[in-house]
Amino acid sequence: MAETPIRIFVDGDACPVKDETYRVGERHGVPVIVVSNSYLRIPRSRLVSQVVVEKDPDAADDHIAANVDLHAIVVTADIPLADRCLTAGARVIAPNGKAFTPDSIGVQMATRALMQDLRSGGDIVGGPPPFDKRDRSRFLEALHEAVIQLQRR
Repeated sequence: MAETPIRIFVDGDACPVKDETYRVGERHGVPVIVVSNSYLRIPRSRLVSQVVVEKDPDAADDHIAANVDLHAIVVTADIPLADRCLTAGARVIAPNGKAFTPDSIGVQMATRALMQDLRSGGDIVGGPPPFDKRDRSRFLEALHEAVIQLQRR
């Protein structure tokens, strides 16, 4: 029986680190699958492909969650999607380089719910801090390390 290859799935519509993901995929020979609700410009590479799903807001998340396993790495900032992917056994990394883990996801889900409640009540306005070069660097390091760990397994 052939072993399932490592794959990187990108929650593509609002991902600020697609180019970095392509570079890591190319460096390690790992396929990158960009999942989005619309066509995005992707590099011409045998390792990079795109899946365009319906305009339904959850369609990309549903596609990713249905196709990941222990051999997948998912790049997303979406906490509920991260939870679904962790449940399927995938590794999940946010664009800022922070890993979602089975130990941390419960707190992250609760914090997300609390922040939504506070925002809907008008108590908090705004969102996360701006994305910067350090986030990009942490992401590259985290993705590289996740690929190496899966290749060793």
